[in-house]
Amino acid sequence: MAFSMVSSATIASVNRGAASAQATIVAPFTGLKSSSAFPVSRKLNNDITSISSNGGKVQCMQVWPPLGKKKFETLSYLPPLSPESLLKEVDYLLRSGWIPCLEFELEHGFVYRENNRSPGYYDGRYWTMWKLPMFGCTDASQVLKELEEAKKAYPNSFIRIIGFDNRRQVQCISFIAYKPPGF
Repeated sequence: MAFSMVSSATIASVNRGAASAQATIVAPFTGLKSSSAFPVSRKLNNDITSISSNGGKVQCMQVWPPLGKKKFETLSYLPPLSPESLLKEVDYLLRSGWIPCLEFELEHGFVYRENNRSPGYYDGRYWTMWKLPMFGCTDASQVLKELEEAKKAYPNSFIRIIGFDNRRQVQCISFIAYKPPGF
């Protein structure tokens, strides 16, 4: 077994030589720049609508009134969809390769808590299916025709259109297509 002993003076001289070589390669840290070099702007106005953002004024819009309205599904913060808008949404659903299906709910068109208060549990998540999913549907007008039939059969119900991806076995889109009068 070999044992070597090196004096601490030898190690110190080696370290000093490495430190001087590094000092010539990398510039030493000189500290942070003074904050006086940066321009200072002070704004006393606390109105958030006048805060500039990339050259323009920020326009604040209330997305959803918190009182007196229920949140239903995706796109529920928008005004009711016109037949043309519904046609475009269903066309998007079909172009994405999803299978359209209609569901309706007679009592509540929104999630609520009635039977259990545990976290993550909500009633009203599952609705009644209107007929079978529309496998093989390629025309958005067929879906809207079924929507009209469902409205005639259940005029006081909420009706939503959903789109299933049969490859991933998931629901990809869901939106309210009809709300009863008064909602």
